[in-house]
Amino acid sequence: MSALHSACGPDLTADTLYRLLRLRVEVFMLEQDCLYQELDGRDRLPDTVHLWWQPDDEPLAYLRVLGAPGGERRVGRVCVARQARGTGLGGRLMAAALAHIGSDESVLDAQVHVRDMYTRFGYLPEGEVFDDHGVDHIRMRRPATP
Repeated sequence: MSALHSACGPDLTADTLYRLLRLRVEVFMLEQDCLYQELDGRDRLPDTVHLWWQPDDEPLAYLRVLGAPGGERRVGRVCVARQARGTGLGGRLMAAALAHIGSDESVLDAQVHVRDMYTRFGYLPEGEVFDDHGVDHIRMRRPATP
């Protein structure tokens, strides 16, 4: 069985959603000390696609893609567990996300220190650096392709 998993919002089991949310909380809220409303109502939407890398019991990397096909898509909540950083899992998930997004336009808010990874996938900086809960971010856009 592949370690790469994908599911639309309504197809996530309660156990899987719990594990994914726990990873997101560990990375963003505990490690990065960002306090925000993590449960935003988007995880269970039918057009939200969750992608995660889970070779064993716990997910090691995660992201979600928001938005319906044919429109602007948003990549977000990209995270890798501390013990799996530097292994290329973030790049593998981004490649899987772009395979899902296809030719649609997509945007993301990149943490400034990892924007080069997104540049490799065709994302271009847009606007100025901004503070998002104490972490510098920059909006990046990948234009639609014919």
